[in-house]
Amino acid sequence: MASLRGKKRGGKSDTRARKRARARRVRIGAADHRLTPVAGVEALREVDRVLGVTAAMDAGIGAVKERNRGLSGGELVVAMASAQLAGEDFLVGLDRRRADTAGQELEPVPTPPSTTASGIAKRFGDAQLRGIEAGIGAVNTAMVALLPLVRRTTLLKVATIDGDGTDIEVYGRTKEKAAHAYTGALVLRAHIGFWAEAGIPVAAELMGGTEDPRSNAVEILDRSIAALPKGVEKIQCRWDAGYFAAELAAACVERGVDFAIGVKRTAKVMSAAAGLGRYTWVPAVGMEDTELAIIDYLPGPWPKDAGIVCIARRTRIPVERIPTARARKRRTINKDQLALALEGRIDEVYGYSFILTNLDVTTDEKLAEVEWWYRHRTDIEELNRNAKIGTALRHLPSADHRVNSVWMWAGLLGCAISAWMQEITGLDYGNGRGRRTVARLRRELIRIPARITRRAGEIQLRLPPGPQLLATVLPVLQRLPAPG
Repeated sequence: MASLRGKKRGGKSDTRARKRARARRVRIGAADHRLTPVAGVEALREVDRVLGVTAAMDAGIGAVKERNRGLSGGELVVAMASAQLAGEDFLVGLDRRRADTAGQELEPVPTPPSTTASGIAKRFGDAQLRGIEAGIGAVNTAMVALLPLVRRTTLLKVATIDGDGTDIEVYGRTKEKAAHAYTGALVLRAHIGFWAEAGIPVAAELMGGTEDPRSNAVEILDRSIAALPKGVEKIQCRWDAGYFAAELAAACVERGVDFAIGVKRTAKVMSAAAGLGRYTWVPAVGMEDTELAIIDYLPGPWPKDAGIVCIARRTRIPVERIPTARARKRRTINKDQLALALEGRIDEVYGYSFILTNLDVTTDEKLAEVEWWYRHRTDIEELNRNAKIGTALRHLPSADHRVNSVWMWAGLLGCAISAWMQEITGLDYGNGRGRRTVARLRRELIRIPARITRRAGEIQLRLPPGPQLLATVLPVLQRLPAPG
């Protein structure tokens, strides 16, 4: 009689099954001090070597301490800019950068403790802050010299300066010069002069929250001109309606600077644009249902016989597309037309905007080109966004106005370093229009983890697998010569 034999317990198959059923275990090992989360600061170090950023800042700022030891003023601003580019948005972020042992080997300058940085920043006066602009001017000249001939010629042929202010919301009543804006927020106001073609801030002032930017617009213009690279042939500037002032126009005329300034929509200028058949309207470039004309308007105190004309732009708006009452665009519509449209008596209205300029608009093509050029003054809005989101101008970390001014300049210098790097490495396609935002550059280039190793006296960065922008940019920078 046959018998069935069962499987022997404890065999190899049971052991394998128990292994498969065992829970997955993860252990935290010892910290590896050769790892850094921001290997891309090595690219910032190379930009500093190639363009002499720290040396230019030191030459412009000068001494900020009685004894020449420790961190200099230029090194402080560069260290703050590097920290902001790495993603730090408060002074305490400097302490976090110092804790990155491996990353400190790659930094362009040693990162100071937050208390030391604040103490040195309090020593900055107006002369030291203006020195930052002088340093930027020196680096601009060095940067342009490294560019290909076509790009260098383009940048030096015409330089456009955009002026604008941006409000920075702050918290705490102890912050010097902070005031409540019309929105109710407690703010300080950064007034910036911007070299549009290169995407570089060249002058700035941290003002009180309710100070009128027209009060120092001429000074910002002069300081912006001084920070442009040597050899610029022609300078022109763009300002929005917040700078509608005869003094600014007269200063531009006196300095031989072509300008375009937005006009406040007053009853006089709106009435000057009215009237059927009064003017010849021509189509605008790149805007549907939009026309341009030169109208008879020049405010009384503005310079006469200076070739200043007023450009009117009108955009047809069907009744069903009239903006809501809170929309800014609604204020461009003539009040009488708007009332008729809301009563259903007309089918469309026109929104108007105006520009005063001394540029050549003698033909329809030149008129359309000047208006299209002025419309691109939104480049400075991109700088404001870069400085707030890309670097850390969205915060002003101290109650001391001098510390906040240095912090503002560190953020703007971070934007400038981003633009310089992309220009000399060709990341912006050689025309400036392919330029990455600071936030994108940080994500793709700077905040890249790596393990630092040494071999035969050479530092090696072990990057994660896959394509890395740092592996493309760093060799290009290393091939460029240092200044001098």
